[in-house]
Amino acid sequence: MDEMDIRGKLMEMLTDSGALLEGHFLLTSGLHSGHYLQCALLLRFPWYASFAGEELAKLIKPFGPEIIASPALGGIIIGHEVARALGVPFIFCEREDGRMKLRRFPTPEGMKFAVIEDVVTTGGSVAEVGELLKSMGGIWVASGCIVDRSGQNGFAKLPGELLSLAKMSFPVYRPDECPLCGRGLPLVKPGSRKR
Repeated sequence: MDEMDIRGKLMEMLTDSGALLEGHFLLTSGLHSGHYLQCALLLRFPWYASFAGEELAKLIKPFGPEIIASPALGGIIIGHEVARALGVPFIFCEREDGRMKLRRFPTPEGMKFAVIEDVVTTGGSVAEVGELLKSMGGIWVASGCIVDRSGQNGFAKLPGELLSLAKMSFPVYRPDECPLCGRGLPLVKPGSRKR
């Protein structure tokens, strides 16, 4: 399957699962948007999660990761699927007192790892996991996601290119310039990360 076929199939899955939301959303960055990707709705279907994991694993495989790591909560399912497809172990980091911690797993000292997330906007969570595991002696070789919304904006400090199945860009607005606020649409804070 070529890149266009994969992106087309993924877009069908995002639409079919209800993961591509429209409304008035408060993003973690503090900006507002009329669109939001809730990949948990996509990943609730095991066959969609398997497809995304296998295709993302094909992009990650050339980097030779010995372990896959993800930020909790959004990256857990897709990270596990990528690890399954590659036949390597999976670990995740979780927030404790506002900072990522590796609590349940042995440190990946001396191991090559890739960080996998569902959707990347600023890359903050991916970078935080990668830097934490590097500080524990891991070797950060790649980063990937289902959908890259970063627009390669330079927010993320990741080694090399962010690998993804699709790139998407939606308009975002400062709260004082938001046309959705001007229309009186209710503001919703989606996702798992508290601002």
